[in-house]
Amino acid sequence: MSVSGAWRFTDELRDFIDFVYRPRLTPRLPGRVSGNGVWADWLSLPSWRRLLQWAVFLWVINLVLLGPIAVAAAAAGGAQHRLEIQAIPWLHALIWAPLVEELVFRYGMRRFVQALWLVPVSTVLMVTGPSLTAMLFLCAVLLLAIAPPAWRPAVLRRRRAPGQAWALCRSWQLWFPWIFHLASLAFAAVHLYNFRLSATPLWLLPLLVLPQWLTGLVLGWLRVRRGIGAAILLHATFNAGPLLLVWLILQMLGDLSNF
Repeated sequence: MSVSGAWRFTDELRDFIDFVYRPRLTPRLPGRVSGNGVWADWLSLPSWRRLLQWAVFLWVINLVLLGPIAVAAAAAGGAQHRLEIQAIPWLHALIWAPLVEELVFRYGMRRFVQALWLVPVSTVLMVTGPSLTAMLFLCAVLLLAIAPPAWRPAVLRRRRAPGQAWALCRSWQLWFPWIFHLASLAFAAVHLYNFRLSATPLWLLPLLVLPQWLTGLVLGWLRVRRGIGAAILLHATFNAGPLLLVWLILQMLGDLSNF
């Protein structure tokens, strides 16, 4: 850690590695918005420099190590990616997926009571995809999630006795390591839909989504340590890198074809 007390990237990287081995709900990262309320959860964002450092870390690990393994597994099993490079899904990758997938897989890591209604609703949205109706419904879900409790419908404002609330918190803390890792695995498994699997053997399927598994671990750590807003922002930044690279390559190929 630096003399001033501010964490360097290497400090956060060590904390992430330790967190993967011992997932826990505390402590938080330095520099969060004060308080533990909903607004702090959404507005405690990393600096752009730190955000890019984590994005570059994921891009490099995936490009050098995990990506080649996934490509080799796809070739061995005959799996083909569904991405149509002539129709890059900017809206889905940069807005829809970061919002919906973070709500499904990581929002409830800290707000488990809210997750009882928010996760099922967000899962339906994730399955249906970004139609106009679904996007409007997502806006309504987000408004309900950030609204003060007094503004929510009565069915979403159920209060529990102090003893019951404490028991729920205690149970959540005990089960949290399992919840964190299962959420990361589920996040990776959902991305198998990105492939046409053909007759790919079952044992190869985990290798296809190794990059998403690592990304899910980092996003889960960031969600718990800093907030849901930070996880959504990193998710969008991570998705932007490969799509931007594909777009630039297409532009270069288009320019070369004119010669």
